[in-house]
Amino acid sequence: TMPKHCFLGLLIMLLTTATETQPAHVSLKPQKVQFQSRNFHNILHWQPGNSLTSNGSVYFVQYKTYGQGQWKDKNDCWGTTALFCDLTKETLDPYEPYYGRVMMAWAGSYSEWTRTPRFTPWWETKLDPPVVTITRVNASLRVRLRPPELPHRNQTGKNTSMENYYNLVYRVSIINNSLEKEQKAYEGTQRAVEIQGLTPHCSYCVVAEMYQPMFDRRSPRSKERCVQIP
Repeated sequence: TMPKHCFLGLLIMLLTTATETQPAHVSLKPQKVQFQSRNFHNILHWQPGNSLTSNGSVYFVQYKTYGQGQWKDKNDCWGTTALFCDLTKETLDPYEPYYGRVMMAWAGSYSEWTRTPRFTPWWETKLDPPVVTITRVNASLRVRLRPPELPHRNQTGKNTSMENYYNLVYRVSIINNSLEKEQKAYEGTQRAVEIQGLTPHCSYCVVAEMYQPMFDRRSPRSKERCVQIP
């Protein structure tokens, strides 16, 4: 019988040979092809099929709506050297499911296509924090909240609001810098909030986030906006 160490050596040699002779269309196939979406800006990302062949490789991108038979070329990303492609304009309907796919070419060889999972922007987009502005009125703060801008335009050319697509709850917290204490000041759907009864000669910061009850999902927190009460 063959000694175990000899058999192991033979096995390693066979595995190495199998890897080396892997067809180019398989070894070059792009990996981790997926949409990453923020505020309905939908970017297709991918990784090279083989890290050793990333230099000098180019990529070809296609997309389609779920249920369509025909794939469409994304001209701006046809022969690109980047590892991402902006498909926002091609995926504008938030409720429509889409697919993207990527093919890689290197040294005259072409990979197979790698397709994304089904992507529906309304389900999957992540929200940025609200934009916060504050105005001091005596010992009160008026807080205005604005959801992030979307790429969609209405018939008059203005950006449509995130509130057109989701029920949003705004959470506003106020930080007393003197006491290093934070407390919730407001939670609700209004975008204009007044915080009253603040202590004179104290410094305060306001921070906010958006919450989507349907998904139990919240945005990151906004940048702090700070003011001194005289």
